[in-house]
This record gives sequence, C-alpha cells and structure tokens, in this order.
Amino acid sequence: MNDQLSERIQGSRRGFSKSQRAIAQYLQDHPEEVAFMTASRLGATVGVSESTVVRFATEIGYSGYPAMQQAVQEMIRNKLTSFQRLEMTSRNIPPEKLLEAVLGQDIDILRHTREDLDSTAFYQAVDALISARKVYVMGAGSSLALATFLAHYFRLIFDTVQLVEATSEASVFQQLVRAGEGDAILAISFPRYSKKAAKALKYASSRGMTAIAVTDSPQSPLAEGASHLLLAQSDMVSFVDSLVGPLSLLNALIVTVAIRKKAEVVETLRHIESIWDEYGVYEKVEEGEA
Repeated sequence: MNDQLSERIQGSRRGFSKSQRAIAQYLQDHPEEVAFMTASRLGATVGVSESTVVRFATEIGYSGYPAMQQAVQEMIRNKLTSFQRLEMTSRNIPPEKLLEAVLGQDIDILRHTREDLDSTAFYQAVDALISARKVYVMGAGSSLALATFLAHYFRLIFDTVQLVEATSEASVFQQLVRAGEGDAILAISFPRYSKKAAKALKYASSRGMTAIAVTDSPQSPLAEGASHLLLAQSDMVSFVDSLVGPLSLLNALIVTVAIRKKAEVVETLRHIESIWDEYGVYEKVEEGEA
C-alpha cells in the first residue's frame, strides 16, 4: 500500500462507518483491482452505493474518487508486470468501451500535466539548455521514442546534440566520458523507471553537468540527480505506457527553445529547406492534386 494512501486510511479509520471499513479493507487487499474500477463497480463489488465510495475518497482527504484512484494506480505501476496490466484491462474494461476509455484517459493525462506543471522550473530548464555547450538526450524503454523525437528537433536548434544509447550501463558512461561542466543532459523516464537513466543523471551531476529530468514525480529515482525537474503526468493504458503528457511537455520545450534562438533557427531551417528542395527529399504535391 502506498505510504500516503495507507496513512490517510489509518488516520481516518476510527471514524469509518461499516460500509467505509469494507471499502478500506477491499482497497488494501485488492489495490490492483481498484486501480481500474469505476466508483460504481467498486461499490457493487463491496456491496455499497457509488455515493458511499465517493464519500469515502473525500473522507480520507482526496478531492474525489478519480484522485484516490490515481493514487492507487501510482502505487501499483512499479509492481505490475506487462501481462498483469493487460489482464487487468481485459477484466475491467468491456471491449466495446476500449476506444473511449483510452482516449478519455489520455485527455485526463494532458489536463493534469497542464495543471500540475511548474512553469518556473520549465523556463529555468529552457535557460539551462540555451546556455549549454553540448546537449545530451537519453531515454530508455518506451521513453527512447520520446528521446529520439526530442533529439531530432534539438539538432535543428543546437550545434551539438547527442542521443545517448542506453544499451548497457557501460555504454552509457562511455558516451558521457567526455562530457563535463558547461554541458547539459536531459534524461526521460517513467514507471517502470530506468536504472540507467537515473545513474546517468547522477554521474552527469557529479561531473558538473546541468542535469534535467523529465519524469512523473519528485519521488522518481531521476529526481535525485537532477538540477532541473520537469514533471509530466504518465499512466498505464493496459500494458502500454501513455506518453501523451510527456510528449506535449517536450513539444513545448522544443518550441520555447526555438523561439528563444529564433534568428539562428530560422537561418538553419532556410538552409535545410533549400537542401531538401535541391535533392528532392520530399514529394511535392501540386495544388488540386488528391
């Protein structure tokens, strides 16, 4: 049980009604089930009304059932294996509701990311990147896609960008061996957290580099080695990591840095567009063509 969630339940237990005690017990015994249950389904499972479940969530200090359920999801994300996630989804979401459920969850993730993001931390990270001599970008697992995306656009903005390949710990340190004071590293990782990313940030920090972590919580192992912490909501959609929140944050980071370096970026883009035209990199579609 998540320490904070457990403390909230224990702190309020004396005032629980019989129905609330039943909810608390089920939550403690079956958190992996509650993580995917609607309030009405949890109520039906325990034998209480939906409104009783909602009141239970507010009674222990949450704004409502979704906030409590999010705490449960965060608690189990590092514990569930991929096949357990898939099994839980198949049991709790009807097949005909999967499209609606996944899109709805992603919308919620984006909203929470926007509401919770520290804008001061964001712009401080922008300043750190702009002043860096060389920028390293790293992501492991599903976060590798985010790191590759970021490195692609950063190469249009900065003179020197290196995408760190996290094939092994030895390989990571080997790629960072010449990095040091004046350089910056941005590492991305979400549950289940990458040990390589966390160790890379600690190493970078010990070398005097500016270390930027893009993750989901101040309790993330990446936070310890970071001089700048950018938090984005992430969640699990079955066995798939939903990364719409982090991707949106990275989009904002790319655009903001590009605008701050507008004169240089415009010149680079003009030059590369002329190269693309000269060598026919992209197929041109004439107006009126289908």
